Amino acid sequence: MLFQFPPAVQAAMAAGKYVQVFTSAGVPIGMVRDAVTGQFAAHAVGVVVHNSPLSPLVAASQLILGGTQMVQTHMGFQGVNRRVEGVSQQVEGVSQQVAGVSQQVAGVSQQVAGVSQQVAGINAGLQSLQASVGILQATTAVIGVGVVAGVALSAVNLRQTMKLREDVKQLKLEVKNGFIDLKKVLKDQGSEIILRIDQVAQDVKFEQHRLVLIQSYGKFLEATKLMKIAMSCEDVSIRNADLANARQMLAEALADYNNPRLLSETSAAGQLRRIECGWAIDQTIALSYQLQNESAAVSDRLSHLQDKIRQDSLNVIERCETEDELDFLFPELTRIHDHDLAVLESWQNHVDWMRSLPASELKLLQSADFSNSEIPVNSDINTDTIADSAPPEQLLYENLKQKSHPSSLLDQLQFMMKPELRRESESYITQQAAIAGYKTLVPANLQKASDLAVANLYWYFKVRDESEVEVA
Repeated sequence: MLFQFPPAVQAAMAAGKYVQVFTSAGVPIGMVRDAVTGQFAAHAVGVVVHNSPLSPLVAASQLILGGTQMVQTHMGFQGVNRRVEGVSQQVEGVSQQVAGVSQQVAGVSQQVAGVSQQVAGINAGLQSLQASVGILQATTAVIGVGVVAGVALSAVNLRQTMKLREDVKQLKLEVKNGFIDLKKVLKDQGSEIILRIDQVAQDVKFEQHRLVLIQSYGKFLEATKLMKIAMSCEDVSIRNADLANARQMLAEALADYNNPRLLSETSAAGQLRRIECGWAIDQTIALSYQLQNESAAVSDRLSHLQDKIRQDSLNVIERCETEDELDFLFPELTRIHDHDLAVLESWQNHVDWMRSLPASELKLLQSADFSNSEIPVNSDINTDTIADSAPPEQLLYENLKQKSHPSSLLDQLQFMMKPELRRESESYITQQAAIAGYKTLVPANLQKASDLAVANLYWYFKVRDESEVEVA
């Protein structure tokens, strides 16, 4: 992950005036400070992952830099209130200090403007999460509950989902009750897709699921609205009460999306779409804690969510039964691993770094002027331009598919989400290679090999062993 800064800030970094911030463990933070004074100077305005702009499928890119903004917003509300009270008292008691009071009023106005800008960024993050849940949920109207045909999955694959997200962001599509009129959107993809949508709509079991999803999305939407209202409250107790109520609604919505019975009735693709909605809601819960400066709770929630994404992904991979499902899952899970998990990890690193700061550094952070950082608030940071070309994850999969077979590709997905699983395959390869006399397939060499090579070797020996057993 490579953070990008505004051109003027990049130039100052190149000249040695600014230096990037790192944690004590050497992890980069999306922020720079003055090399001489130590004053925090600017936020990153973009992130690059594997030479591509950061564009997660579920996560809100805006929240990757939210840690400092949240502290400044929280402190800003308190600071604005205290300063307004102080100015009011001076106006009442010292009329001759008009000039000084005017200057303080100007300072308060500037601080209010700063808080407003930060609130706008938070609202943009909430809007991004709302759109993600709506779009991902909407695609279940094509996927349905049971076995899914390949043509149906291709209509809502990673590429198509990213297009839907862009259309919703540009107001070309509207999410109603957590669903989109996919018959209208996908009308150019052939009659088979339209027939599939009609069949899913008539499925009694899916209708049961759909009603639950509509109710859950409604709770989620109301919770995010309440969070936005909470940010407009100057009274801290009212703001905290509203955020707590929003969290309760989010927890109820999350329980519906994670309902084990409903998940067990869906295919691998359908299950992935439901749990992706749950991941977005989990992020919203973390955000609610961050709005209250409960950094320990934020860190714990983000750590738990990253573990959950990995384990949920493994569960989905194990449920994959057809090559059509694999074609759908591989690019999407790769995007989630490379982009969404990167956002959550960076967000947690930022929060943990702030928790480790001494009081003097926190004071600098709270008073920092980030006017050099023009962070967009109405769109994802460096969102990919949605073009007709396939996303890089799709191209990667097509390349790997020519060199592997489904079982090997599934293993490669598992290795990506849980690297420890690769050790088991390496051990099996080493044992079988020794028996077969392949002297180069030793642990030291296997550790340097790609996931592709390890998975293919594992299945080479596995199939060979099974064939020998059958012959015997």
